[in-house]
Parts: sequence; structure tokens; C-alpha cells
Amino acid sequence: MNKLKLTLIFLLFFAFECFSQQTGNDGIGSTAIRSGIGLGSVLAVVVSWERNKSVLLALIHGIFSWLYVLYFVLTRKPEERRKY
Repeated sequence: MNKLKLTLIFLLFFAFECFSQQTGNDGIGSTAIRSGIGLGSVLAVVVSWERNKSVLLALIHGIFSWLYVLYFVLTRKPEERRKY
């Protein structure tokens, strides 16, 4: 479990570092910001729907996006921990 927490913290800091840089080109990052929906929102909605089967909760979790995804990873139920 400690390895998972350290990995998540590393990814969080890596994301802050990547997205805090200011560049002059209008690339993928600007397109994602303008469109209004990102990977975190989509992932949160899908995970919330699979766990709760509720449209309202999926919408709320989509708004909180990455915060809900991190919460889900840290609080997964045993049946959600399938090994592939």
C-alpha cells in the first residue's frame, strides 16, 4: 500500500510540474482546456458509474474529477481489486 501511495504522490507532483510550465504554442493542452472536459473528468464519471450506478453522483464526481479518482484508488473495495 505504501508503494501505491508513493506512486500517486509522485504522479501528482509530476502533473503539477508538467502543467505549470508556460509555453508559447497552442498545443494539446490549450485544446483540452478550451473544450472543457478532460481525462480526469471522464475517468471519474466512468469509475463513479461503475461503483454507484447513479447519474447524479457521476455528474458530481465528474466535477471533482482527479480528486474523486484519487479517492477511489485509495478506498477501493476488495471486489474492485481484480488482478488481470
